Amino acid sequence: MYKILILNNISALGTSHLSAEQFVIGKEIDNPEGILLRSADMHSYESPQSLLAVGRAGAGVNNIPIDKFADEGIVVFNTPGANANAVKELVLAGLILSSRKISEGIAWVQKLEGQTGVAKLVEKGKSQFAGPEIFGKKLGVIGLGAVGVLVANAAHSLGMEVYGYDPYLSVDAAWRLSRGVNKASSIESVLSECDYVSIHIPLNKDTKAMLNSSSFSKVKSGARILNFSRGELVDNAAVKNALASGQIACYVTDFPNEELLGVDGVLPIPHLGASTPESEENCAVMAAQGIKDYLLYGSIKNSVNYPDCDAPYTGKKRFCVLHKNIPHVIAGLTDALAEKGLNIDNMINKSKGAYAYTVIDVDESTADGVNERFAACEGIIRVRVI
Repeated sequence: MYKILILNNISALGTSHLSAEQFVIGKEIDNPEGILLRSADMHSYESPQSLLAVGRAGAGVNNIPIDKFADEGIVVFNTPGANANAVKELVLAGLILSSRKISEGIAWVQKLEGQTGVAKLVEKGKSQFAGPEIFGKKLGVIGLGAVGVLVANAAHSLGMEVYGYDPYLSVDAAWRLSRGVNKASSIESVLSECDYVSIHIPLNKDTKAMLNSSSFSKVKSGARILNFSRGELVDNAAVKNALASGQIACYVTDFPNEELLGVDGVLPIPHLGASTPESEENCAVMAAQGIKDYLLYGSIKNSVNYPDCDAPYTGKKRFCVLHKNIPHVIAGLTDALAEKGLNIDNMINKSKGAYAYTVIDVDESTADGVNERFAACEGIIRVRVI
């Protein structure tokens, strides 16, 4: 029985994938092998030796010390694409909101409460909230992952002229992308030519504040910027200056903070991108499934700190080895098996940056001492036997 600690409320549809015959699930679990969470901060969490896997029901993992866990042999899973449709729908709403001044108009009408002749006042004052249609306008989508592809396709269906930019476009994403979406040559061309720009890229040291003063100086005058990825991708001071100068007409963000509140032209949405019951269920199912497949079979899919490695489980004795991505590790593992007279039935090795994962199936049902021999090899972080 594997013990799973729940740090946040997780959809029952997700936890239902962890059968009671194989898993014990709860919010008060000591020495868990797995953890499921959403937004709980794990940076100060003292992980027990028992912990093997962490599943984040969502795409972002800023609340998890992924490098520390990698060094401890703890595989961290996330759920890319599980909330993609929910985010796409909110981006489409953001496009309309940024153009038609709907939220501003609603707020103005609410202030008419208590006055007489509201209908006439509305007809008289509505012109201040006029805005352009999105049909026929140019939309630039920076980042064509799970969300970006859906946004690009939907906007094209709505009659927009869509330009997508992603130098790391995957084959799967390319297959899903509409033929009507144009390929942009650079971020600069997107910024300078498009009436709307929606960013859908991960936050890291290279992308932090990627939209800054220099970027906004290249933006098409009067453009509208949408950020439903991560707040830190955009420099708040730069966006306020761009709004004040009229360089951009609107900034829609799903990540408001104190710097952006009360600023004309900023539409702050309270991080609603994944706030749908469907999205929460999809994320929960994917996170639970990731932990289940790893704990029961040693398969890794959608990990952020170890490579994906989907090795069909045949029921034979399986060694799952988490190790550093350095020379001679594989030779050490095969030598250790040869010393014990064990024959390798199947072996898969995958790497991701500084870390690697090797799965070895052996014919024999007994393999006494192999675990300890593996652990003694250089670069080994953790060894499991299934």
